[in-house]
Amino acid sequence: MRGTRVKADSRILLGHGAGGRLTHELVARSILPALDNPYLATLSDAAVLTQLPAGRPAMTTDGFVVDPPVFAGGDLGYLSVCGTVNDLCVSGARPLWLTWALILEEGLELELLERFVRGAARAASEAGVVLVAGDTKVVPRGKGDRAYAVTSGLGVVPPGRELGDQHIRPGDAVLVSGPIGDHGATILAHRHELGSDELRSDCAPLAGLIEALFAARVDVRAMHDPTRGGVATTCYETCRRGNLRIELDERALPVRREVAATCRLLGLDPLYLACEGRVLVWVSEEHAERALAALREHPLGRGAVRIGVVAEPSPGLAPLVLRTAAGGRRPLDMLSGLDLPRIC
Repeated sequence: MRGTRVKADSRILLGHGAGGRLTHELVARSILPALDNPYLATLSDAAVLTQLPAGRPAMTTDGFVVDPPVFAGGDLGYLSVCGTVNDLCVSGARPLWLTWALILEEGLELELLERFVRGAARAASEAGVVLVAGDTKVVPRGKGDRAYAVTSGLGVVPPGRELGDQHIRPGDAVLVSGPIGDHGATILAHRHELGSDELRSDCAPLAGLIEALFAARVDVRAMHDPTRGGVATTCYETCRRGNLRIELDERALPVRREVAATCRLLGLDPLYLACEGRVLVWVSEEHAERALAALREHPLGRGAVRIGVVAEPSPGLAPLVLRTAAGGRRPLDMLSGLDLPRIC
């Protein structure tokens, strides 16, 4: 705040990124206490991991630039670990190990950094993964907008588990694990100071929910997490990759009242708002009810519903269509432009 004197040791300095005494003090004081484990404790150049379980390795990487970096339901640290875990999970992998790097701007409050670290530690604990390596860099004031996070994740796809858009067939059901657009609407509300106490990001690690689905012996064809671009863009991309046509049912879409109100106020469509704790699941029709039951038994899937069906592709027909409440059919495209930049 302007006019407020801040202690020099309460903010990030350029020297914290120099690799010397200040860097070591920062790691020891603000990072290791929350994330300490045998891999990180050595502070060596790389984590030497144990042997991978049987299966195929899966790896992902991601960057996180969310603005604001703290929001109802999460923060930069929590979001970054959840997003990386979920990318592995929807590929059928069991996430095991993550790396986590922070780009910090000179002047960032150490209290805020420590909040990000606690958020990352909480998400890792909830997902059952370990942060095995990390890094911090500091950029001059005005060059980094507080903090960014960069992650990589490593997991294993168990033997016999095969997922992919190429496995989706006409007649398959499209399910979603809960209400859509919560994360995007929450970030919008914070950014525009709309002040709704009822809005909260759905940000969460999906590892337990997805393993519960496989434990129910459901014939899962494919899964995706509808982050940037939301449900509509994710479904559109799935149609293109799998040469499919999908029909979504407007009356079945689960949208919270607060999210719908925010979208009406700002002229947005909840179908295009990001989710950070939801999964879209394509299953065979005969397994749809079993899948819904398995999802609803888990705390993160209690709001699971069927929202659409896979149809036969046909020349001249839009690959993605919304069956409206009035009985019409509205073609849907992927997100154009920047409806909501810096969402994750």
